[in-house]
Amino acid sequence: MWDIVGGRINPGSPLLDNLKREVKEETNLDLTDIPQLVAAQDILLPDKHVVRLTYTAHIQGTPQVSDESLEHQWFSLDEIKQLDNLDKFFKEVLHKKF
Repeated sequence: MWDIVGGRINPGSPLLDNLKREVKEETNLDLTDIPQLVAAQDILLPDKHVVRLTYTAHIQGTPQVSDESLEHQWFSLDEIKQLDNLDKFFKEVLHKKF
């Protein structure tokens, strides 16, 4: 399943710090500007409540896959919209926002 970088927020830590940490941990890339929030999803699951925030930002570095992922790949917007094995919540953001 393809999805974007994600993770948990450390309580007491600013959202931007958490975002930078997750991007670095999962991809070894660094954010180079202030991210722009493009979507907030309120996801109610049987056993938990998830708030998913999706940002766009510029990055730098050479991507490296962490042990949390099997692989990485760059896609154009048109290519990623056509993927069948895309996380359903990310797919919803793509079709509503882009």
